[in-house]
Amino acid sequence: MTAGEEKWEAFLKSMAISLVLSLIFPEETDSSYVEMVPLKPMRLNAFTLCMRVATELSGEREIILFAYRTQDYDELNVWRELDGRLSFYLSGDGVFFKVPQLGALETHLCFIWDSSSGTAALYMDGKKSLRKIYRKNHTVRAGGKVLLGQDPDRYLGDFDAKQSFVGEIRDVNMWDSVLPPSMIEDMYLGRRAPRGNIFDWETAELKINGQVEVVTHEL
Repeated sequence: MTAGEEKWEAFLKSMAISLVLSLIFPEETDSSYVEMVPLKPMRLNAFTLCMRVATELSGEREIILFAYRTQDYDELNVWRELDGRLSFYLSGDGVFFKVPQLGALETHLCFIWDSSSGTAALYMDGKKSLRKIYRKNHTVRAGGKVLLGQDPDRYLGDFDAKQSFVGEIRDVNMWDSVLPPSMIEDMYLGRRAPRGNIFDWETAELKINGQVEVVTHEL
């Protein structure tokens, strides 16, 4: 390849368009959700769960951001609480973080937890919260379903419209380890980072149910 051809190839790569997939939940329902199929069983002793979300829901209303339920247990649920705090629950009482309110401007969130130390924290737009100790030596069990948009009070059922997600969500990635802060910052800034080994948004199998719009746009 000549020097001129190499320059032309480099130019073409620089002009390549990246398409981003987003899920839009346009209104409250008790039936609309998206099931995400994990790349491997979700038996977890640690995790990093990241996503980009935007919602105009305000006031005293819970919003489910991520729900993983086995037959009998809510294994991992992520919420915006009535008072605006963000939280996650591992088969019981949750851990809560007082952070700036979610809104119409897209927010990058990452939730981290490690069973061996019990350390739990979250990152909001690349900034880390204080650490808390939560569910030390606990294990998240495999064999359930992951849903975006609804909180199942039983296995894939008993949805409550007043807890449903309304807004836009994308870039949901999950790892079975706690990622270093530098990698989370790279993701927030849109730099290339290793993809999730539990969920990889670029290749994830999504099962759409109800009134959920799937849109793509240029990055």
